[in-house]
Amino acid sequence: MKFRIRQYIAIILLILVNGVYAATENLYRSPNFIAVNKAGTLLFISEETSNTISVMDINTGQIHRRYNLSGTPGGLICSEDQNLLYVTCGQSNGVISSIDLKTHKINDLISAGHTPTSPILDSERQRLYVSNRYDNRVSVIDLKTCRVIKNISVLREPIAAMLTQDGNHLFVVNHLPDNSSSKDYAAAEISVIDTERLEVFQTIRLPDGSTAAQGICLSPDGKFAYVTHIMARYKMPTTQIERGWINTNAISIINVANFTLLNTILLDDVDRGAANPWQPTCSADGKYLCISHSGSHELSVIDQQAMLKKLALVGTDKNPSRVSDSPDDVPYDLTFLTDIRQRISLPGKGPRGLAIVDDTVYVAEFFSDTIAKVKLTDDKKQKTSSLPLGPAQTLTAIRKGNMLFHDAGICYQQWQSCASCHPGQGRVDGLNWDLLNDGSGNPKNTKSLLYSHRTAPAMALGVRADAESAVRSGINHILFAMPQERDAVAIDAYLKSLKPIASPHLVNDKLSISAQRGGKVFESAKCVSCHNGEMFTNQRSYDVGTGTGLDKDKSFDTPTLIELWRTAPYLNDGRAKTVYDIFKINNKVDEHGTTSNLTDQEIQDLAEYILSL
Repeated sequence: MKFRIRQYIAIILLILVNGVYAATENLYRSPNFIAVNKAGTLLFISEETSNTISVMDINTGQIHRRYNLSGTPGGLICSEDQNLLYVTCGQSNGVISSIDLKTHKINDLISAGHTPTSPILDSERQRLYVSNRYDNRVSVIDLKTCRVIKNISVLREPIAAMLTQDGNHLFVVNHLPDNSSSKDYAAAEISVIDTERLEVFQTIRLPDGSTAAQGICLSPDGKFAYVTHIMARYKMPTTQIERGWINTNAISIINVANFTLLNTILLDDVDRGAANPWQPTCSADGKYLCISHSGSHELSVIDQQAMLKKLALVGTDKNPSRVSDSPDDVPYDLTFLTDIRQRISLPGKGPRGLAIVDDTVYVAEFFSDTIAKVKLTDDKKQKTSSLPLGPAQTLTAIRKGNMLFHDAGICYQQWQSCASCHPGQGRVDGLNWDLLNDGSGNPKNTKSLLYSHRTAPAMALGVRADAESAVRSGINHILFAMPQERDAVAIDAYLKSLKPIASPHLVNDKLSISAQRGGKVFESAKCVSCHNGEMFTNQRSYDVGTGTGLDKDKSFDTPTLIELWRTAPYLNDGRAKTVYDIFKINNKVDEHGTTSNLTDQEIQDLAEYILSL
């Protein structure tokens, strides 16, 4: 009872505060990506929530121009002649814009796919490669004609890309695993595109449990690609966080010449996580590999040559590692970077994109609206400074909740944040987890938190009465910290603010012909009996025959179908890779609607309808 009273008081206080400061919400800048001109004199900074690009003079640290865009800016890149800045913008109706840096005119060059990002310039071929995150494809744009010459299908949520030095191959980072999570192996992968034939000719699988793959860079000698990602220990119960038994944070090294994974190195220390690695970048001289950590608000500065040399000696008579006896041990070695990496605490919150100019690293601090400035030296007492992008704004409850959701500082030893298991603004990581709120030995697929506060109860078995209870239990039992009520209420406010984005299965924002047919099947197959109303759920639990082991004969909460296209794999244990598989393979006795008598075309239409919601 006392807990509830304190909770209500905190809610009232934050509503009052949020009302006072609601007008400032659109004044946050949220720097996300950074590009630099060839001369090394200007930083171009994409500002996510203000739909702007800021231009910072490197010598003075001052903003001398700001460009207003028609949509949310994603990635950006400067042309070789320094006259144009290419920017990806928008979500379902994405565009590629160019900014003339002499006349300051903004042109929308061409329509792009769903949530375009990571523009990569191929000056030799006069092309731009753009990753369309939710279309799962890469667009190849001819800059001479401003036309898409090909769309290349990749895996799941292409989020970053890198061109090899010879221009012959494009490495594309797929953010999430693209397979059933109940299999023996679940991991994000790298798609390698042959830029001559314009097709994927190889994929490189990251280690088991790799998810939330975020950034990629090329070593200056062109020999290695570095990929940041989380390495989840999802096959173990969520205990003993102090040993790195839940989420660890990693950099994978790819041998560019033969398109193979060389090895994966943990970025954490034995007793301190380095949560949510974001962007890797190498200094021009090849001495340093720098990585921003958005969860622990740090910059890792790694002696690249020392790291590669140590890695090459593992398993030999000259092995310098005290833990790794063979290369297979390295992805589990929390001591590997000892003495060859500096961890530098940054002045702001939420570091993401970064750029290196000469001997200085510039880091976009998303939640602080600042650019951190770090000098690259071997001095372990490095000083950092902060360059503001505008006047400081007071945090609203939503903004604070967003920051806390991504903040590993509230986790014991900062191993992970809420976003580690719910990347992409509270969505899914594509993995199964054995949470201990309903016993041990019954892992379940990560659920999206979109509309979780409107579709109680929470969790697959409904073991939490509502999302508010789940938030506080998550802080306690997954982050292993005592929940502070004011912080928990702010996280509630953030999660309540989440909005679905339009499905990539829509055609001109409307249901396709197939989806329209599927809507009728949805009715006739009686799917609407449980998935009804505004949220497409009756908020009841049913035994639908998918429980196994300790969950056999258990009743599962009916989930909302809104934005289901984004939350694969499906069913409580992630056994179904696609919605089609739910009905074709996993509904033999009609426990998920009456679908056993449907034709393949009817199942495809039904799936298309559900994926369009």
